[in-house]
Parts: sequence; C-alpha cells; structure tokens
Amino acid sequence: MKSEIISIGTEILLGQITDTNSSYLASQLPLLGIDLYWVSQVGDNKGRMVEVIGRAWGRSDLIITTGGLGPTEDDVTREAIAEVVGEDIKVDPTLLKELEDFFRRMGYREMPPRNIKQAHLIPSAQPIPNPRGTAPGWWVEKDGKIVLAMPGPPGEMERMWQKEIIPRLKERMAGTVIASKTLKTFGISEAKVDEMVSPLLSSSNPTIGIYAKPDGIQLRLTAKAETQEKAEAMLAPLEQGVRAILGSAVWGVDEDTLEAIIGTLLVEKGLTLATMESCTGGLLATTITDVPGSSRYFRGGLVSYSNEMKVAWGVDAALIEQHGAVSPQVAEAMALAVRSRLGADIGIGITGVAGPDELEGKRAGTVHIAVLQGKDGKDKRVLNPLYPPRRPDVKRRATVAAIIMLRQLLLGLPIP
Repeated sequence: MKSEIISIGTEILLGQITDTNSSYLASQLPLLGIDLYWVSQVGDNKGRMVEVIGRAWGRSDLIITTGGLGPTEDDVTREAIAEVVGEDIKVDPTLLKELEDFFRRMGYREMPPRNIKQAHLIPSAQPIPNPRGTAPGWWVEKDGKIVLAMPGPPGEMERMWQKEIIPRLKERMAGTVIASKTLKTFGISEAKVDEMVSPLLSSSNPTIGIYAKPDGIQLRLTAKAETQEKAEAMLAPLEQGVRAILGSAVWGVDEDTLEAIIGTLLVEKGLTLATMESCTGGLLATTITDVPGSSRYFRGGLVSYSNEMKVAWGVDAALIEQHGAVSPQVAEAMALAVRSRLGADIGIGITGVAGPDELEGKRAGTVHIAVLQGKDGKDKRVLNPLYPPRRPDVKRRATVAAIIMLRQLLLGLPIP
C-alpha cells in the first residue's frame, strides 16, 4: 500500500508550531507494512488544499491528513476532501447529537453554532470517534482509495491513530506482519556507521535504516513476513551481523534509555554517583533523576557555574589559574571533589563553553568530561569533545557523552 501524509495548517508554514504529527505517523506506518512515499504541508487555504489532496488522490492508496477539522472559518479540510472526491457535505444527525451532548457534559447550555460544521459528513465518509476533542475524524473510502482525516492536536491525533485507525488498517494488511528492532549506538558518526554496515544494506527484506538522534546513531532493522515468528527469524541474523560489526558501540535497543541503563548497572554493582557540572547547568543531574528509583544510587549534583563555586566545592584555585576553568584538569578535579564531598563511589565533572561566545580563548562547543571511580580516581574516563556551537545542543550532547562514559567505566570498556 502506497501512502502519503499531508499536514494542514498555516501555523506550520509560518514556523509557529513544529509538525510533529508527520514524524509520528512516518514512524508508525512501517510497523503496519505500509510504504510512505510523500509528506506535504499546506496552509489553511481551500484551493491549495484541494490541489495537494487531489495530487495525493492521483498517486497514493492511503492519504492521511492532520489538522483543519476545527470549528473555525479557516478549518476547511472536510470541504477540500469533499471537493476532491466530488461529493456534497451534509450535517449528520447522529454526529450533531453527539456533539451537543458533549457540550452539555462540559457545562455549556448550548453548543456554539460554528461547531455544527464538525458534524458534517459526505456519503463515502465514516466518522472516527475522538473522545479527547470535539473534532471527529473522517474515514473516506472511494475508488479503491482511503483518506483518513485526523485532528491536528497531537494528543487527539495519536489517540485516534492508536485506538481507532490501527486496528482497521491491520485488517486491511492481513497476511503481512512487520517485525522491527532499533539498535542504539554512540561514538560513531552516521556516515561511518553507514560505511561499516554497508555489506548488510543491499537486502530489500529485511532492511536497515540509519538515523541520527540526540543520544547517538540508531539503526532500525525491519522485516516483513506472513507471521510474526517468520519476521523475527529474519531479523535475528541481521541483528547478529550488525552487532558483530559495531561491537560495544551498541548501547541499547528499542525503548532503552541511557539513564535507565546506567541506573540498573549502578544498582547491580552497589555503587553510588555524584556530579559537578558547569556548562551543562544541571542537565546531567536532571537526566539521571528522570529514572524512578534513582535515589538508590544518585547522591546528588552540584552546579558550579562560576569559578568561585568550583573552588568552594573543592577544586584547587591554583589549578584553575594554571589551566583555566575549561580544561581536562579541572574536569577531573571537579569529579574528584564532588565524589569526595558527597561521599559517592563515582564522580562526574563537566566543564566547557556552551556558547555562543568564546571563553578563556576557547571556542564555543569545547567540552571536557571526566568520570572517576575510587579515592584517587585511578579508574577514570576522560573525553574532550568539540561540538557545533549551538548552546542547547552542546548541553545535551555533553550530557549524553557523560552518561555513555559512565556506562563504559561500569562495564570496563574504553570510550567508543
């Protein structure tokens, strides 16, 4: 089945909101064995919407639209679909009563007249329930084509997709089962990963997709077969081949998170952790404590943004004077100091220049990270990366790198 996604809304074109619906749906369609060929964005203009939907009607089997189902004058997705399929819109009495009942339950004496348009249907459309909002979706079938119109708010759209649409699409795709597994890596560039696994990329089934993510490069392995067992059997040798090539750079699969993995390792080994951060501003401590039960191993974190605070928490002022605050020596001193002050087994120190300006003559994006274990810090990992000078990215990438370094130390592995 050849599919297409159309995101509707002038606010998308103006950059006022990010089109997360398309990326969400794009990740969902392969799991159903549906091929996605095109993604489009169009504003709230009926003429242009008719043009875009009409083009999709001529080339795709499944057309998915999000947005434009509200009650306002510029919400014209229904009208555009009706024009493309050549049918007249009429008020559906059952839908109208459901909407009126919804407003009464919400405490309104009567439904605003503008909401009546949300009870519109065409003969080839069936309403798709939307318990999270007032805009029911449309399931349109005509001439061997399917058009799915869903609301724009992600919470409403995702619930409708999961509960109402996926079960029906699975019935249509009977006989095709998709098995998928994502391998997560760190320390190897996207191009290098592609080069390393290139001998495995020629297969059309199973397949490998390579994606750059904030926590490293991910490889999605996907197989199609008649049964789940056959699909998983096809994936197994492919996964073994990828792991043999990438080795310890693979840190997790599917829904694994770095912070949860290091939490499990710390608990298993009976070790505690403390952090001192400068350029990351507490993001490392925040990320670590996103894991339920992290109080079992995380003693605490210090944000020593100024040199005075670094010194106050145990970093030698002479060391800062000699090497500068942004240096591997100070990162190590921070890790040792916080390990000692908070009585932890392991200390992490991060210092750097988040940007956009230079500091101490060092370029924005310069970061030094130290992970130390033991009283004198003999068991350690030190990394001195240079990231693109975008402040939020520097903070996030340094945080991810620190957690990866901690994982490598706990497993006795070198930094990838």
